Amino acid sequence: MEIKDWHKETIGRKAVEAFKKNEFDAVYFSTAEEAAAFIMSHVKPEMTVGFGGSMTIKKMGIQDKVKGVGGKVLDHGTPGITREEMLAIAREEMLSDLYLCSSNAITMDGMLVNIDGIGNRVGAMSFGPKKVIIVASVDKVCKNESAAFERLEGIAAPMNNKRLETPNPCTKTGVCVNCQAPTRICRVYSVMRKKPVATDITVVIIPESYGF
Repeated sequence: MEIKDWHKETIGRKAVEAFKKNEFDAVYFSTAEEAAAFIMSHVKPEMTVGFGGSMTIKKMGIQDKVKGVGGKVLDHGTPGITREEMLAIAREEMLSDLYLCSSNAITMDGMLVNIDGIGNRVGAMSFGPKKVIIVASVDKVCKNESAAFERLEGIAAPMNNKRLETPNPCTKTGVCVNCQAPTRICRVYSVMRKKPVATDITVVIIPESYGF
């Protein structure tokens, strides 16, 4: 095993153990393909599968796999839909059979740290869907909660703003400046220190550098 691979697996598995101590189900997979197979083992024909705008999940090609087995895809990020249609789908996602998303940051002591514009993703992660699977790259593992917020400000927020082509200052500076722009997408912050009592959550950690 190469040193980089060893380091990723060591960090990933340590984070998994921390999540388990915080009552989450958690697993490390050596490849995204193995993680995709795990996700698909939870998908049955006609079940509704919500997608939380995750570039990680998108890169894994899960939507096509879900459609291939007869699942119903709920994706508020579908190109060409109106804002009203987007919000309607986002609400459906919150009651889906299976909800798939990523986390902006995860910590070595087993916490999920996220930031949203609308709040639909962090809402669905917390309560609503029958099952939630959160997939995150080892790149998103941070030492602690403080470091996780630094990742939000220095990586996740500016890169997602760039992806969404907002006119916000971070698309020029590359880092958050705590702007007061009306187009600001950093509005809802969430920290899960323990698994929500009534939500079945599995945290999946992979070595590939997927997502922001």
